[in-house]
Amino acid sequence: MTSSTRFRAAVIGGGPAGLMAAEMLAREGVVVDLFDAMPSVGRKFLLAGRGGLNLTHSEAPGPFLTRYGDRSAALRAAISAFGGEEVRRWAAGLGIETFVGTSGRVFPTGMKAAPLLRAWLQRLGAAGVRLHTRHRWAGWDPATGELVFDTPTGRIAHGADASVLALGGASWPRLGSDGAWVPLLAARGVPIAPLQAANCGFDVAPTRADAAGWSDHLRTRHAGQPVKPVAARLPAQAPEDSQQGEFVLTDTGIEGSLVYAFSARLRDEIARQGRASWVIDLLPQHSAAQVLAETRRPRGARSLSTHLKSRLGIAGLKMDLLHELLSPQQLHDPEQLAAALKALPLTLVRPRPVKEAISTAGGVRLDALDANGMLRDLPGVFCAGEMLDWEAPTGGYLLTACLATGRVAGQGAARWLQSRGRG
Repeated sequence: MTSSTRFRAAVIGGGPAGLMAAEMLAREGVVVDLFDAMPSVGRKFLLAGRGGLNLTHSEAPGPFLTRYGDRSAALRAAISAFGGEEVRRWAAGLGIETFVGTSGRVFPTGMKAAPLLRAWLQRLGAAGVRLHTRHRWAGWDPATGELVFDTPTGRIAHGADASVLALGGASWPRLGSDGAWVPLLAARGVPIAPLQAANCGFDVAPTRADAAGWSDHLRTRHAGQPVKPVAARLPAQAPEDSQQGEFVLTDTGIEGSLVYAFSARLRDEIARQGRASWVIDLLPQHSAAQVLAETRRPRGARSLSTHLKSRLGIAGLKMDLLHELLSPQQLHDPEQLAAALKALPLTLVRPRPVKEAISTAGGVRLDALDANGMLRDLPGVFCAGEMLDWEAPTGGYLLTACLATGRVAGQGAARWLQSRGRG
């Protein structure tokens, strides 16, 4: 068959979900044009891999799936078909070997995203996928139904037999994920949950009557510094359910991987109650009894800071946090101090803006799609990736779901085209 007798598909969005959809379509003999608003594809993917590309996670399939919270059931088929092990085999097929880090996260042996993206684009090019950069999707032509793009040389229309939208969320707008697609789909009646920050930092409640958050002393001395080792939990969780890790003090509050693990629940609690509490264990390597014994120990002429440093290793930022969050009475009462060292409550009042977040929650509601990733009310239009209404913590879960849903949409679009009886 010549290309003129084959189906044509447009993939809009050059992130992992869009690239995977293009790969699936090209594999089935569909002519694929991939469009991206930026000068090159995969920009957020490359940025995510700047400090080491976390491809996926080695967690067993059951626990892995729970990381998607109340969207686990809706994503079960996609993740079961293309989970952690499948991602590793796919990467190996591109010549990228991987390893499991101490945290269970999976990385390329070279750590960087660029070699994987280069190999992937080479394979897509060999399969006939055509890239069109600096093409910003502007919806559909009301007269012809064709896709419309704004380009450096003006507006153009493009006809396709099917299209896959993989337009990302609204975090990191300078890399192309700006949520500009929301009104375009909403105008066509597509149900969309509001985009919200996910895997984000939070602002703390004022710790002093005259402060906007942290005191000037804490902010100027420690903003940008990690707090470690610590464990954290929500107030309703038992101490044994705490999660260990580290977080970073910011000018206005906190951020970092340990915060991101709780961000969805903290964000939702703030939406319900106006604030949320996060409980920090500053001494996860010590039992509560050990800590109490040391705070009760007579310190003689030594200062409290000297005593805590020598007996428990509390110094620097951790010591300043105690001074920030506890009253003098609490600091000098052994029982109250010991309790705070093992369960220091931090009050959070707002998530940081979406544009600062690592990812977004919300998007095209999953029940608006059929099992093939096609919009029920827009036949021939498929959606994938972060623009869908799901979220997950960092650790490889985000990228895995983008790849898995891109795979579903690409395969689904190919099947839908084949059912049309041509190509």
